[in-house]
Amino acid sequence: MSAVVAARTQSHFVRAVLRQRGFRRLVGIRMVAQVGDGLFQGALAGSVLFNPEQRAGGMAIAAGFAILLLPYSLVGPYVGVFLDRWRRRSIISVANLVRAVLVLPIALYVWQGEKSPVPFLLALVVIGLNRFFLAGLSAATPHVVADHMLVTANSFSATLGSLSYSVGLGIGAALIKTVLATTFHGYALVAAGAAVFYLFSALAGWASFGADELGPEAGQRRGGSILTALGETSRGTAAGVRHLAAKRGAAYLLLAQAMFRLLYGVILLASLLLFRTVFNHGDDVSDSFGTLANAFAAGGVGMIIASFITPPITRRIGGWRWVTVVLAATGAAILGFGLPFDPVLLLGAVFVINLAAQGIKIVTDTSLQHECADEFRGRVFSINDTAFNVTLVIGMYIGALTLPENGRSATVVSVVAAGYLLAAAGYAALGGRWARRVGDDIAGSGGPRDPIAVDQ
Repeated sequence: MSAVVAARTQSHFVRAVLRQRGFRRLVGIRMVAQVGDGLFQGALAGSVLFNPEQRAGGMAIAAGFAILLLPYSLVGPYVGVFLDRWRRRSIISVANLVRAVLVLPIALYVWQGEKSPVPFLLALVVIGLNRFFLAGLSAATPHVVADHMLVTANSFSATLGSLSYSVGLGIGAALIKTVLATTFHGYALVAAGAAVFYLFSALAGWASFGADELGPEAGQRRGGSILTALGETSRGTAAGVRHLAAKRGAAYLLLAQAMFRLLYGVILLASLLLFRTVFNHGDDVSDSFGTLANAFAAGGVGMIIASFITPPITRRIGGWRWVTVVLAATGAAILGFGLPFDPVLLLGAVFVINLAAQGIKIVTDTSLQHECADEFRGRVFSINDTAFNVTLVIGMYIGALTLPENGRSATVVSVVAAGYLLAAAGYAALGGRWARRVGDDIAGSGGPRDPIAVDQ
């Protein structure tokens, strides 16, 4: 398939997906909410990392990520049971409405600069509801697009969501640098702005869909009281794990993504420390915004390109081959662009890492949707979210234990690069063998035989 034909085919698929009114609305709801995520999470991170009033080392940064990600991650599979019980329209709307309310007291605590556990506890709920919201969107997507268009739909949705998050970060950074200041007051005002976006997303979710339009189907939705549901969580999670284990292609992909995130945690911490110290030529840590903004831009470009090339490539060579390629490319990029510890060259590594991360996420989400039954999708996506977050935090702690305070370590970077190459080889052996054995791959989801795409 030539590049021109591949681009033309992908264009057909994008147009076909965008003609689905439900999908357009779902993406719009996600985009608005993720602009709020960028504002809120950027303000929290900035108040710790780039605030002259508070300097944090590698272990403190890792602990911050753990506090924000782990609590929800540990209960994530249990939340999946509720994703399969409750109307997903209600989940999407109520989660954002609650976040809009909780952001305001968090912003007040940041404004006061108090070292209190209360804002952290509230932030745990906000971040946890974000994962609940995104898992609900993923479980709802097969209700607004056909199975053969899931690859393109996931690619488009994930990319626009990530770009919206980056826009939120960019808006927050621009406000801090131009209108506000790198103080607790400045970061508090940015965080408070997220409440507006969460509120609009909640209202849009409620107005855009019927009560049962996003699933689960009435006949598949479990009834009974909340207490009964809580009593069934362990059994429901175990059933989700068994269902996922039976879908070996999806399970291998989940493991590959978890390994990617583990190694990514080490590199993420190293990059944050490098941009704040080695690549910061000023006396104020807030001067790191410029170089860090370049890294966000390089990562955003990588995600955009991944969204365009992943669907046609996976339709041609299969998802497992593409995941193998991007894992290996990540290891090579870290060796080639990361080891010189040059801020310009490192942007090349950031580009490849983000391209790979987005490509793997698209393939993994599509495989879960394609292979797993609808009554299990909520639990399966919650299990995926748990692995997604826990492995990142573990990686950051590994980085905190092995990296120097400035983040510069050729040994650690080399080991991470080798880890990616080994992950590529391991996944090619397991995932590739299974795909060839059963003849089932997401290449069939949105493949060239899609009549909608071909006929348009």
